[in-house]
Order: sequence, then structure tokens, then C-alpha cells
Amino acid sequence: MKIGKLDLGEKPLLLAPMEDVTDASFRILCREQGADMVYTEFIPSDGLIRDAAKALDKMRTLEQEAPVGIQIYGHIPESMVEAARMADHAVELVGGHGADVIDINFGCPVTKIAGRGAGSGMMREPDKMVAITKAVVDAVDKPVTVKTRLGWDDNSKIIVELAERLQDVGIQALTIHGRTRCQMYRGEADWTLIGEVKNNPKMHIPIIGNGDITSARGAKEAFERYGVDAIMIGRATFGHPWIFREIKHYLTTGEEMPEPSVREKVELARRQLQLSLDLKGEPRGIYEMRRHLSCYFKGLPDFRETRMKMVTTLDRDELFGILDYICEHYAV
Repeated sequence: MKIGKLDLGEKPLLLAPMEDVTDASFRILCREQGADMVYTEFIPSDGLIRDAAKALDKMRTLEQEAPVGIQIYGHIPESMVEAARMADHAVELVGGHGADVIDINFGCPVTKIAGRGAGSGMMREPDKMVAITKAVVDAVDKPVTVKTRLGWDDNSKIIVELAERLQDVGIQALTIHGRTRCQMYRGEADWTLIGEVKNNPKMHIPIIGNGDITSARGAKEAFERYGVDAIMIGRATFGHPWIFREIKHYLTTGEEMPEPSVREKVELARRQLQLSLDLKGEPRGIYEMRRHLSCYFKGLPDFRETRMKMVTTLDRDELFGILDYICEHYAV
């Protein structure tokens, strides 16, 4: 599958952009575990053009995680164009690797985003969505992609027609989450319309499916039943970055990969923690790892007290010591 000139190979697996989750340490780890492409956390266009430190920091990417997409969101055309230009020139602005792809978020369903017309709120204004997309495509040199949903609600699933319009203004790939905005993340993702977009003879850009891929078998079924060019995985990566390796193993061999041992999980958690500390320092590198550490060791018996210590301490030596303890007491 190609996005512009970027060749991601056959049946690539992508890490979804997720706020407060897909920071550089997690992106690097997921690349090491088999993700073919990763995305930054979504970045507000108005924050970028105001030179807000947090927004600029999110735009910095590293060579170890490439290829990587910088994702922006917003609802004001002029701000989106300026933010896209900044993402296009991220290397000059913040250093690092920069963007291989500029992705527009038209899919975020949370009220504070969608309620003011950004993210999936743009599904209620498809003409404006298409106009913003065209303006961004015309303003930058990097390939532009879009991530969106099926529609605003069950009565306005406009994705089939919308996909054609977005393609016509020059996007190089389209990611579709199989829910409406009003569904948020409830219920099951509906892949039938994703498949309809992919099988539309008028479509020639890659179609990336997203939503409820939690296992290697589910990924294989999505590729085979709906014909998508790639799969994007989001929430199933929490505490489970090896899911990309599991899926690739299953697609290649037809056999399920054994779950990593506790010792292997500890080593992955240790690797991510060290990356977070190297990139962010203390205490931020520890604080922002908590959401990941709380997910790594689900299912271990009599683990509540250890988990509480692990997600409350801000002492790096104590935290590494807790990981050693987990390995010593739960590894077989």
C-alpha cells in the first residue's frame, strides 16, 4: 500500500492517533513491535498557530518512529491551513524527523472537540470539511490523509459519497472508523460501509479500516471480508503493544502467537518507561507512563496493591524496583 510515494508494504498495520496515549515513547515501542506507521496525538490547529508550547512539542517526531503522520484538527479554514504548513515544515520548527504524512482529524467524537465543529463535528458540515481538506492539500507538499467516521448519526451515514469528494480534492488515503459520532465508542463498529467505500469502483486511494480490531483473527477477517488496504488499531494497543507482532505472525503463518510471558511484558514496560524518561525527564516521564503501566499486567492475581504502588510513585528507582518485583514474583 502506498500513500503518495510512501510504500508501507502489503496489509500494513497502523497505530491510531490517540490523545494522551501515542506519545513518542509509545510510538517507538509500537514500531519496534511491528506497527508499519504511527501517528502523533492530535494537535489543535489554533494551538500551533499561537505557538503554544504543548502543541509544538506534540509535533516533534523522531527518526526511530518513522514513518509517522502528524495529525491536526480544527474547524477554522485559515487556522487549519497555517497549522498544516507548520506540520509540513516541522523539522525546521521543532527539529526531529518531521512528518511523512499530514493527517486531518475529522473523527474525534468528544464533546469539547465535536461540539464546536471540529473532529467528527465536521460530519454535520460536509461542504466545509471538503473545502478545508482542499485548502490543506493545496497548501502543503507532503501527502494529506483524512481520518473520519461513518457520519454524525444513524440517519446521516454519508461516508460513501463523502469519501469520493475527499478523494477528488486530493487526499492520498482515507481512514474510516466504523461508528457514527453519536455512537462515540459504544456498540460495535460497523465495517460494512467501510467495505462499501473500499469496493466503490470510483475509489482509487487506499482505504484504512479502524474500529474494534482487538485480535489477530479479527484483523485477518477485516482484510479478507472487507478488502481494506490497511488496518488502524487504537484502544487495543493499551498495555498490548505487541498486538502488531501477533497480527503479522497470524497473517503469515495462520497460527496464533503465544502471549508474551510476564518477564517479556516487564521488559517491554521497562523499555517504554526508559524511553519516556529519556524523552521527558522526571517526573513527567513517569507521570505520563501511568496510563500504560496500569494496563500491562491485567489479569495477574493479587495484584491490586502492586498496581496501586506502580501508578502512584514518582520515584524512578522505586518504579523500576516494582517492575523487578513483578518479574520475580509472577514470572514462570
